[in-house]
Amino acid sequence: MDSRSHDHDCSHRFTRRTALRIGGGVAVPALAGCLGGGGGDAPDPVSLTGSLSCDVCGMVIGNHPGPNGQLFYRDEHPEGHDNPARFDTLKHCFFPYKLEHEQRGWGIAAAYVTDYSSVDYTVSGDDEQYISSHPEAAAFGPAEAMSYVVGSSVRGAMGDDFVSFSASADAESFASEYGGDVVAYDDIDQGLVGR
Repeated sequence: MDSRSHDHDCSHRFTRRTALRIGGGVAVPALAGCLGGGGGDAPDPVSLTGSLSCDVCGMVIGNHPGPNGQLFYRDEHPEGHDNPARFDTLKHCFFPYKLEHEQRGWGIAAAYVTDYSSVDYTVSGDDEQYISSHPEAAAFGPAEAMSYVVGSSVRGAMGDDFVSFSASADAESFASEYGGDVVAYDDIDQGLVGR
């Protein structure tokens, strides 16, 4: 489903609150170097636009609504291409892939997800509401620095999804409006993914 198609029947538009974004934007650069495990040498996020497809479901990332993710590995790479592994959904693809490859012993050099505190996103739709996708490189932030809204009524590329914010106040506001709970990156495990 093309995220642009939801803009035409937009029943609700929600943009970030600038005051909250300023506070959240300070923490992201400070944490960016921590993800690589040493000296700030973590690779930067890349754009997932164009015809790039998800490494789990194969869907073209830019053609679908919802949060995106990317994982850079230290000594490994996804099948068929160089790092990063790329994903069109967090709940159904990014986190399952991450958790599976952690069990295989793959070390993460950097993990990035869409930072909805840093973009002007929309939530649109009539019967079901979808959040816009932002696959450009500048829209990603360090996954470990995010607060995730899980269990909201808002959907992504493959249905229910985890929506990520660098400003915890943005996550709380989103959960207040659309339901769900706010959790940290390290709290997302197989049980939460399968819920």
